[in-house]
Parts: sequence; structure tokens; C-alpha cells
Amino acid sequence: MKSILVAIVLLVLPCAMLNDALARQESSEQKAVLITGASTGIGRNMAETLAAEGYFVYAGARKQADIDELSAIENIQGIRLDVTAQDEIDAAVEHIRNEGRGLYGLVNNAGVGVIWPLIEIDEEDMQFQMDVNVFGPYRVTKAFAPLIIESKGRITTTGSISGILSGFMFGPYSMSKHAIEAFTDSLAREMRKFDVHVSVIEPGNYKSSIVDSLKRRMDSRGFSAKDSLYEEEINRMLAGLDSIEEDKEPDEVSAALLDFLGNDKPKRRYMVVPVERQAEITIRKAIEELVQLNERHQYSYSREELVAMLDEALVPGEE
Repeated sequence: MKSILVAIVLLVLPCAMLNDALARQESSEQKAVLITGASTGIGRNMAETLAAEGYFVYAGARKQADIDELSAIENIQGIRLDVTAQDEIDAAVEHIRNEGRGLYGLVNNAGVGVIWPLIEIDEEDMQFQMDVNVFGPYRVTKAFAPLIIESKGRITTTGSISGILSGFMFGPYSMSKHAIEAFTDSLAREMRKFDVHVSVIEPGNYKSSIVDSLKRRMDSRGFSAKDSLYEEEINRMLAGLDSIEEDKEPDEVSAALLDFLGNDKPKRRYMVVPVERQAEITIRKAIEELVQLNERHQYSYSREELVAMLDEALVPGEE
């Protein structure tokens, strides 16, 4: 009887070891991606899209209810991650490393919006804007860089066409998204050494939760146009906040993310807009800045020289 039991054990052990090995192999073949700010809006759409395409998604969220809801979706594991809290970032790094999947992609998506005249906005509100939208990607990228370098993976940040455009009373938000443009270009040059691709995805006005969170914060902070130099303009802006968002779901934004993660030659910038007008005003703004840079100085270029530069830039080449 004893010999029979030993024989069974000897047969079962190799099978169990084989199953464990296969599970580890399958886990290593499934690329893992971390998305911050994945509880709602663009981040949630990205998480669900990547999971449906076979990626394993670590979906960052701040509230336990959101973490549990995300974890109920196949190929998604909700993870506590506030991009302003270094202890939570460090815990997330340790957790993901211990999971053993590695990390192929990092998506710095968490973001907030603050709207107010620049000469009147409180420093606390400006710091909040920058802490989430600028220092958040900086903190998270710095913490997860070793894992991304190990996998020769990819890093992208959700910017905005507001990273090119600057609007009346949108100064704080536009400043934060302009910073992401510089962050992306500098990081891309630095990570090239490690065969890590870096990009920025620049959505237009897709359906998201950013306006709702903006309005909640304005209410909690007691924002009021009373005694402002811009009282009339602020009241008009507040009345029209609901019209800022388009009704279109951000599926195209998630499609841009899929291209970045899967393309052998991903783009540096993915501008994704729901309507042609938003593309036009963004490109026109970039051209306007070029013209202003070239205007009336000793090294100004002629129209012909500028056209030649544009033709040269339009030829595909190495970054």
C-alpha cells in the first residue's frame, strides 16, 4: 500500500510541476500594462480595451470600491495607486514585481483639471493641478522605470490637445499639459538607450469624468466669481461647463494606445480628436507658434526655406 502511495505521489508531482511551469510561461507571454487613473473615463476605457485584447492590466485607482470593480473584469487587477502618494507608488512597484509578470507598458493616465484666471487662482489649486498632472507622471515613471527597462517596454502619458492650445481661464490645465510635451520628448531621448519607446497621447474632447471632478472640486473649494476681475466671463464659463465634453466615447484614444503598444515603429505623438475642427485648431496653433518664432529677427527664414524644412520633416525617418 505504501509503495502504491509513493508511486501516485511521484506521478502527481511532475504533473503539478508541469502545470506550474506552463502557468508561469503563459504569464510571461501575456504582456502586463499598468494604467493610472483607470477607475473612470479614458483610463477605464483603456483598461477594458487592453484586457479584451489579451493584455494583463494593472488598473490603478484610489477607492476600494473601484479597485474591486476593476478586479472583477477578466485580465484586470485593480491596484491601489494615488499618483500623489509616494508610499502607494512604492507599494505598487513591490506588488507588481512580486507578481512575476514583469511590466511591458506604463500608461500615465491619471489627471485632473483646474480652470481659473491665472492672476487670481490660489497657489494651493495651482499646486494641486501640477501635483497630479506633472509630478504624478514623474513619480510613477521614475518608480517603474527599472521594470520597464528590464522588459524593453513602453511608456506613454495621456496629454491633451491643450498641450498645444492655451485658452482663456484654462491656463493651469494647459500649463500642466504643455509640461507633458517636454516630459515626453526628454524622456524619449533618455530611454532610447534602453530600447524603450516613449509617447504622448493627446486626446480632444472625448467623454470622460474630468469635468465632473472639476465641478466637484470647484464646489468643495467654494469657487465664486464674486469680486473677480473676470466675473462676467467666469459666470459664463461656469454655465457652459457641461458643454465642454463631447458625447463620444474614447474608443479611438484606446485604439491609439493599442497601436503604441503593438507597433514596431510607434509614433511619438498620437493626436486623437472626435471632430475635424479640433484637429484643425491644434495644427493651426502649432503653425502660429512657428511663425511667431520666425518673426522679425536676424535669423528669420524665408517662406521657401520654411517650406523646405516642412518637406524635410514630412519624410519618415529616425527620431
